[in-house]
Amino acid sequence: QVQLVESGGGFVQAGGSLRLSCVVSGRPFSNTAVGWFRQAPGIDRESVARISWDGDTTFHHHSVNGRFTISRDSAKNTVYLQMNSLKPEDTAVYYCAASESYFGQVRDYKYWGQGTQVTVSS
Repeated sequence: QVQLVESGGGFVQAGGSLRLSCVVSGRPFSNTAVGWFRQAPGIDRESVARISWDGDTTFHHHSVNGRFTISRDSAKNTVYLQMNSLKPEDTAVYYCAASESYFGQVRDYKYWGQGTQVTVSS
C-alpha cells in the first residue's frame, strides 16, 4: 500500500521560508514521480511542483518560479519543497502525490497524502 506522509507546514510571516517534506513508502521510490499540489478555500487544487523518478525533470508553477524548489533524496525516500519569499497568496493546504509514470501528467498522480497547512500572514 502506497503511503505519503507530509510534514513541515505551519504559520509564517510574508517573506519567510518553510520546507515541506513528503516521505513515500509502499512502492520503489526510484520508480515514483512525486508532486506537490495545493488547495486554498474556494480555489481549485493546483499543481505547484513535480519531479521525475530520477530528479532530472521538474516542473514549477509560474507563480512560484524562483521562490519554490522541489527536490528528492533517494536515501530517505523523501521529496522536499523548499518555499522561500512566501506570500499570503501561498496560503493553502499542501498535498504531496505520487505517480507510477516517469513524470506524468497531473491526472497520473493517484496516490495522495493527507495534506499539511501552510499559512502566510501579511
